[in-house]
Amino acid sequence: MAQEVRGVVARSKGAPVTVEKIVVPDPGPGETVVRVQACGVCHTDLHYREGAINDEFPFLLGHEAAGLVESVGEGVTEIQPGDFVILNWRAVCGECRACRRGRPWYCFDTHNAKQKMTLTDGTDLSPALGIGAFAEKTLVASGQATKVNPAAKPETAGLLGCGVMAGLGAAMLTGNVQRGDTVAVFGCGGVGDAAIAGARLAGARTVIAVDLDERKLALAKEFGATHTVNAGEGDPVEAVRELTDGFGADVCIEAVGRPEVMQQAFFARDLAGTLVQVGVPDPSMTIELPMIEFFGRGGALKPSWYGDCLLSRDFPMLIDLYLQGRLDLDRFVTETISLDDVEEAFDKMERGEVLRSVVTI
Repeated sequence: MAQEVRGVVARSKGAPVTVEKIVVPDPGPGETVVRVQACGVCHTDLHYREGAINDEFPFLLGHEAAGLVESVGEGVTEIQPGDFVILNWRAVCGECRACRRGRPWYCFDTHNAKQKMTLTDGTDLSPALGIGAFAEKTLVASGQATKVNPAAKPETAGLLGCGVMAGLGAAMLTGNVQRGDTVAVFGCGGVGDAAIAGARLAGARTVIAVDLDERKLALAKEFGATHTVNAGEGDPVEAVRELTDGFGADVCIEAVGRPEVMQQAFFARDLAGTLVQVGVPDPSMTIELPMIEFFGRGGALKPSWYGDCLLSRDFPMLIDLYLQGRLDLDRFVTETISLDDVEEAFDKMERGEVLRSVVTI
């Protein structure tokens, strides 16, 4: 039987979000209903509210979440009611050309729930990234719910569902940081700090944090940065070179999504170094680089989709590292809030006052 629960809805472009009653149907084949326990407030949710992703209003916001499986539909065997899960927005299909070639982290046909959640008047909701987890319960494809160790705190575990996984993966998977490497991370928000933590976990000997905000640079040190560079006080490219024996970093990670920052990261690399872009740009942005520099410097320029992670492999592994005390996920949580506080959390996020606000339910 369908259920009515509270959820955070963006009804129109730029309008403040509202908490409303929504209808969650019983799970159909291949689907599951999850009782949400915690959901992080991510920039992507703000992009949805602002109409920067698409214009399929109204949106049910929230996607960086963890909770308990309440019920499953026909054919679901990998999870069962009571399982503690992290929600993800790239449930691999197993059948597309990427999956068939053994590269499921690139899956080109990821799964979402087929049924729609609605407002009480029957209006279809568009769930953010196919999840919609600023709600007491949500309906997702079963592959979007990854079972992990229930000893983890929901407000911490859920952050792996988007930003933290993107940053960790940008360093450890896309960037393939190795022991002894030098790494520079441009942009020290949640994703950038996760990239710093990932570089440290992978064994980088030098991890340089680059940002304009001294508060963020101080926090980056807590995540493992060995050096910090204030990009507003000089040329960050030269600063990175000075900190890497004049050569540049082996791996530069752009975690802002701005062309001028990507250009800085490009030139801050050592010869044959890797540039990873994990910051999400505006669709109107372009980058211009001299072809001779692209050719002559060698190396690789790599966009990072969700940190190139494989959810079934990486979520359980990272939660285990967290529970062992080897990955400090708690530090990402600035505050816990209620569903009614999401609009205020967006304001705090835009002012740079929080690393992550997390809705707990």
